[in-house]
Amino acid sequence: MKKITYFLLGCVIFAPVHSQNKTKKMSDKLQPPVAKIVPKTLEKHGDKRIDNYYWLNERENPEVIDYLNKENEYYQKSTAHTKQFQDELFLEMKGRIKEDDSSVPYLYNGYYYITRFEKGKDYPIYSRKKGSLDAKEEIMFDCNEMAKGHAYFNLSGLNVSEDNKWVAFGVDLVSRRQYTIQIKNLETGEILPVKIENTSGGSTWAGDNKTLFYTRNDQQTLRSDKIYKHSLGTESSADILVFHEKDDTFNTFVYKEKSKKYLVIGSSSTLTSEYQILESKNPNGEFRVFQKRTRGLEYSISHYGDSFYIVTNKDKATNFKLMKTPETATSAENWKDLIGHRKDVLLEGIEIFRDYLVVEERSNGLNKIQIRPWNGKGEYYLPFESETYTAYTTTNVDFDTEILRYGYQSMATPSSVIDFNMSTQEKKVLKELEVLGGKFDKNNYIEERIWATATDGTKVPISIVYRKGIKKDGKNPLLLYAYGSYGATMDPYFSSTRLSLLDRGFIYAIAHIRGGEDLGREWYENGKLLKKINTFTDFIDCSKFVIAEKYTSAAHLYAEGGSAGGLLMGAIVNMAPELYNGVIAQVPFVDVVTTMLDDTIPLTTGEYDEWGNPNEKVFYDYMLSYSPYDQVKKQDYPNMYVSTGLHDSQVQYFEPAKWVAKLRVMKTNDKQLFLDTNMDAGHGGASGRFEALKELAKEFTFLLDLEKIKK
Repeated sequence: MKKITYFLLGCVIFAPVHSQNKTKKMSDKLQPPVAKIVPKTLEKHGDKRIDNYYWLNERENPEVIDYLNKENEYYQKSTAHTKQFQDELFLEMKGRIKEDDSSVPYLYNGYYYITRFEKGKDYPIYSRKKGSLDAKEEIMFDCNEMAKGHAYFNLSGLNVSEDNKWVAFGVDLVSRRQYTIQIKNLETGEILPVKIENTSGGSTWAGDNKTLFYTRNDQQTLRSDKIYKHSLGTESSADILVFHEKDDTFNTFVYKEKSKKYLVIGSSSTLTSEYQILESKNPNGEFRVFQKRTRGLEYSISHYGDSFYIVTNKDKATNFKLMKTPETATSAENWKDLIGHRKDVLLEGIEIFRDYLVVEERSNGLNKIQIRPWNGKGEYYLPFESETYTAYTTTNVDFDTEILRYGYQSMATPSSVIDFNMSTQEKKVLKELEVLGGKFDKNNYIEERIWATATDGTKVPISIVYRKGIKKDGKNPLLLYAYGSYGATMDPYFSSTRLSLLDRGFIYAIAHIRGGEDLGREWYENGKLLKKINTFTDFIDCSKFVIAEKYTSAAHLYAEGGSAGGLLMGAIVNMAPELYNGVIAQVPFVDVVTTMLDDTIPLTTGEYDEWGNPNEKVFYDYMLSYSPYDQVKKQDYPNMYVSTGLHDSQVQYFEPAKWVAKLRVMKTNDKQLFLDTNMDAGHGGASGRFEALKELAKEFTFLLDLEKIKK
């Protein structure tokens, strides 16, 4: 089921080959900052840990800010010789992007909605046209104007009322995913003075076009825990609390069914779901529970006609199945099987249309899309013939249509948006991502899916892409990426920025390790909780495999992961540092035990089903055995580039800061170790599309400089 669904002491300085003396002088002067040691004893279950850098948690402490600034200064000075190359890479990647690009319009409730960019501008413009694409454009939001004067800007949660008059929207100016919701009159252009603070940004209009339901966050933990309703013309202080999710392992959210008949309040944890429904035309009525929460029961609902369709793991359906129930009898005892459970097929989700049911599946790690007419005649699958690809339904908001919109891409094929007529089976490619610059030809690249054998005998797939002509002689630089948590699937996708590595001889690979859901729900279950170690050993075994097959060697192998994938990076450099020349860890979750013991930190309590609750000794001991920060030891570590954001709400900045501080004093070699903190951004990095490219240019430069590749 889809989840609604984030260094070291004595650094070597690389300079141009003609200035070795200059390098020596620079390294004599440049010394990495050393964080002061303030021992703090942390005790749990009779076990005592000494955290010398716990003080870095103090975000408002001037000494902390000073330390982060010194780390930034050290990184900038150490890489000053690459600054020109960074700029060149940035311009190169930017040059492949069509700056005045726009999305494929979609029709909803009488209007075509379009997102477009203008040349030289960082942020999108949201617009619509009434009835026809030839109609006059109505600009709803120009984010370039709205972002002026702000170091960070993000617009989210656009939600238009059914009468097309009002749009609610959320704005985050800090990058902590704390949005302020406002309302705009689309007829007059006026933004109402009311501001609703501390929200998730998400909202939905009731059928009366004047009642807005929205989700509010806990100010400290940022957990989405309350649903409110707001009436047009009133102050936000008068908003009414509709639902309070008191279980701190759950988040809550609100939306409207595609049929528009029902408002839905959802509550979810990693393992359990619960929904409440209310007729959209009756916003002042009482929500009723669809099926009360039962630990381990996951389900999602879709309304059609007089029934609900439920994707669920009920009856031990590990890979999920599809069930149906009358809208008047929604509890689980009334659910009937429509598509039964299949051991080798993961049911990821459904799309409902008037005449068709569209089923998204995953088999042998690859996407499948099945079309099932409601009349039961002639079900079929969309044909996908590539060895490795990604296919997915996209924006399908129109219920009364024969057209399915889906996306398709692979590691060598730019993403396409396709309209498929489910009746005639004709398809029309509406748009393929345009790669500018005149140099890209997908026929110049080879993509493969190969299988590594893990320590326990499990076969682990790897998606791989490289330029034609590369010899498997062990001399190629290879960047291996993975995530491996929360059941998130890392599909093989196209990236125009990645071409800057591929065209310089890099091989790029994605390891589909356990902890994701790439090969079904068991793939996820076998990489979480007390089986989490499989995630790390899978990645290490994939690394050994690409070395054994001579795609690369340890001298040229690089690893990359972010957030929970940053935890993966922290684990592998402790467990097998000799396999990698360099590692990129983006906003890494590395202080696992301390974070999971602190229920004041955003998102912690909701993570217990993923990692375990360390208040229980069995989970405490297991987490401690792999927690990257706790397991840092005296050994040689690879070259490392670690990035974070001061305002990150998901992985707090102090986790990578503490980790780097500890690595600096424990590592036994002189390889590079950099901590690069964006003092304006959070978990997602910079907000502008071009600013984000600058961050990527830093990462690519780190890799290419280690390989001494410039052109």
